[in-house]
Amino acid sequence: MATLPNPLPRLATDPSGRGLGLQLPPGRLIDTTYDGDWHEPLLWQSGKAAAPGTWKALGAPAARAGLLPVLLDVGGTQGGPEDWQLMPERMSYPGDHDAEEQLAEYWEENAEDEVGAEIAPFGPEWPGLAPAGRPTADPDTRAASVADSLTDGARWFKEPRLALVPARRSADVPAAIGWTGPLNYENDVARLCAVLRSWEDRFGIRVVGLGFDLLVVSVAAPPATVAEAEAVAAEHFAFCADNILQNGPDSLRGYAKELVGEPTWSFWWD
Repeated sequence: MATLPNPLPRLATDPSGRGLGLQLPPGRLIDTTYDGDWHEPLLWQSGKAAAPGTWKALGAPAARAGLLPVLLDVGGTQGGPEDWQLMPERMSYPGDHDAEEQLAEYWEENAEDEVGAEIAPFGPEWPGLAPAGRPTADPDTRAASVADSLTDGARWFKEPRLALVPARRSADVPAAIGWTGPLNYENDVARLCAVLRSWEDRFGIRVVGLGFDLLVVSVAAPPATVAEAEAVAAEHFAFCADNILQNGPDSLRGYAKELVGEPTWSFWWD
């Protein structure tokens, strides 16, 4: 995968990050992958649980240094990122993939077995991309707000830690660290990141949190009507069918109702 110059090695001798314009709390660099230690750090992770305001305080300065924030849940039974079997060497580059082509491929694979009430009002043919949403917040402000909502340990994440990742854009963060959460669904997460890039452009999403098999994004321009939400729900079904078939209301229409005005999207792969 193509990457930017990685500023993380500088933190080995400058753990506070002052040389990068940062004031980091105690933390550590992680280079552990499924195939052994990576040739350079994949991410920096805070040593303490994230608190409200942590994202806002470090997000903008980190971005200026070439690092993007993401919350990682280290409190689950699968441990933290050093235990997640990261595979950066197996990831392609998100920019090499077309989002609609990926979604159409996933839709056809999933919809062929679910023709009927589960995917109504759509059929087996890919319905196309949803129109762009209308922003209700600044994307980075919304990301900070959603990040704060994940710090109480009550919603999805048991123990969120702030991490910093060298990536071109927030949508690329999963591929940049070689995240394998959707491994049973897609073994090259860069293809899913291509979709996340498209959602960045159309809905102002930011990748806010990653667990072992969970992805959480903030949404600055969520669908405002049920009709708009159904078009977005079709993309979610293609992106992560488990959201509807195993971890949701069992129908695309029911799932869509939950998306209207919703500032947070989450995805879980079995």
